[in-house]
Amino acid sequence: MTNNNIQHILILGGGTAGWMTAASLSHFLKSGYQITLVESDSIGTVGVGEATIPQIQVFNKTLGIDEDDFIKKTQGTFKLGIEFVNWGQVGDSYIHGFGHLGQDMSALPFHHHWWKLRQQNQAKPLANYALNCSAAYQNKFMRSIDAGNSPLSNITYAYQFDAGLYAQYLKEYATARGVKHVIGDVESTSVNAASELIESISLKSGNTLQADFFIDCTGMRALLIEKTLNIGYENWQHWLPCDSALAVPSKKIEPLPPYTRSTAHSAGWQWRIPLQHRTGNGHVFCSEYMKTSDAEQILLDNLSSDALQAPRLINFTTGKRKAFWHKNCVAIGLSSGFMEPLESTSIHLIQSAIARLMSLFPDKSFNQANIDEFNRQTHFEYDSIRDFIILHYKATQREDSEFWRYCKNMPVPDSLQEKLDLFKQHGHVNRFNNELFNENSWVEVLFGQNIEPQGYHPMVDLVPVEQLKQNLAGIENVVAQCVDYMPSQQTFINQFCKAD
Repeated sequence: MTNNNIQHILILGGGTAGWMTAASLSHFLKSGYQITLVESDSIGTVGVGEATIPQIQVFNKTLGIDEDDFIKKTQGTFKLGIEFVNWGQVGDSYIHGFGHLGQDMSALPFHHHWWKLRQQNQAKPLANYALNCSAAYQNKFMRSIDAGNSPLSNITYAYQFDAGLYAQYLKEYATARGVKHVIGDVESTSVNAASELIESISLKSGNTLQADFFIDCTGMRALLIEKTLNIGYENWQHWLPCDSALAVPSKKIEPLPPYTRSTAHSAGWQWRIPLQHRTGNGHVFCSEYMKTSDAEQILLDNLSSDALQAPRLINFTTGKRKAFWHKNCVAIGLSSGFMEPLESTSIHLIQSAIARLMSLFPDKSFNQANIDEFNRQTHFEYDSIRDFIILHYKATQREDSEFWRYCKNMPVPDSLQEKLDLFKQHGHVNRFNNELFNENSWVEVLFGQNIEPQGYHPMVDLVPVEQLKQNLAGIENVVAQCVDYMPSQQTFINQFCKAD
């Protein structure tokens, strides 16, 4: 039998997407495969993917990356959640924390019990019952320890880091494992007229590089999946109208917060991502409702520390490719679509695409059933994350600007409307088909932005009110004691993973 296995893989584009892909392939495809990464030294990366969600720990652990070393080399910090300011109403704030929310009781999610007492003004804000939220507000952090059934035994966290340094870290990892690194700009691509497979790319240097399988990591330029294969794009701007971002670094802030902050402004929102050596900032806005000069002024006026350089403008169209894998080309990263970084999902979408690719890895036949399944799973993931991000805009009471009036009144996808309708009755959240954001995430955002159900699960009434009050007081006390035990994030970093 003839060996039909792929022999040569070409990754076009570096940055976070390209080097995460190269590192993974070099780890799993240890022999029999030639992996080449081609990147331009004249084109910068978007570089705003500095905040992550907890699943990235799985990616790093799979590659055998030491966490302390990684944090040091990327000027990283730890992240317990995201604080949202001014989203429900101006002056509001809440934290979407990772990990547990209270403690489930009587086989029911905690928030049903809490909501009964909260309606009677006998319960504190949700954050008082969640370790991540309470610790974040006090700038505390530690890793899990063996503490029995204490919340300290299961602390869920992610990272905030310099995306450029992370790409460099993975570049060293990948090239040490045999990935060939080529610097060059693409002049043209060659596609077989009969099979419609990409055969090669030609560089402006005159070199032509052939491969069996091509991975497009060229960011929003999408040189292969779009410019070469014309796959098409599904535009989501009617649901997510922001189309521009200004990014600027500023000086390090102290004390060092273990969370990302998202502050809503009159036509968008501003991110703040604290790192060891600096702070990442940006203002995502809608050019239809705000001029770039005004957006820049708002960004600079609301920095927590002095800017280190002039803001850089990034234009985007929120949406996704009509297919992510076509023939012998798969798009990973921003070439596959753009989701504004409101819930820090950009790097996760890279990670999940790589995992999906390894699960459905092709041979030279490029079986269509394989490709269809990859696309089906990716479409579902994009759509479910899209709905969660739209929720933040839709679940607002703000009417202080034309932008927020539009968001409050816009129709939303049926899949999101069904979730909203279900929650508004008895506080139920339906997590469909293992979608990324779990019940606690939806609950924290919905309650955080003042979307309140009419009632709660009827079984809550089987628990005497006094017992409920004792249960909640006990949870709040345990959380407070745990937070008191935790060191500050700066102290923890100084002890284990301070950058050189």
